Amino acid sequence: MKKIVILILFILTFYLFVSDIMVKGLEIPEDAIRIRVVPNSNSEYDQNIKTKVKNKLQSNMYDLLKDAKDSTEAERIINNNLNKIDNDINKLLIKEKYNKDYLLNYGYNYFPEKEYKGVTYKEGYYKSLMVTLGEGKGDNWWCVLFPPLCLIEEDNTEYKSLVKEILDKFE
Repeated sequence: MKKIVILILFILTFYLFVSDIMVKGLEIPEDAIRIRVVPNSNSEYDQNIKTKVKNKLQSNMYDLLKDAKDSTEAERIINNNLNKIDNDINKLLIKEKYNKDYLLNYGYNYFPEKEYKGVTYKEGYYKSLMVTLGEGKGDNWWCVLFPPLCLIEEDNTEYKSLVKEILDKFE
């Protein structure tokens, strides 16, 4: 019985320690560069266009930033490639027969509060690459572009709880 109590205390301590590290790991660094796509509306069509723009941007930005060492270098790369980014978005929207205007902006843009995996990210103005489609009144998508947390989000790996596995062995 004493061994079980010690094991449970060890597991709880370990779980709290790992949980704290995981939550801190979800914090956005001060010098991060975000990315945001705001669709014209919440219609199925506009949300679909938002997703296509998001996917194109993620792919292009990964290619551009994969070797960037820090946010200063990432910012330089983004600024040097704004015309290319704009042309790629424009080509995609023409291909999709999207007949509304869009705005591409790199600078400090407004982000609403967002809760993700139990962590609340505060609203505010953040350095970001932002695409607003049409009137920009639909539900947006945003993520951290650099460091490339968006790529982590796309990872479909399923993580198991070590604590749950250990406790399952004692049932």
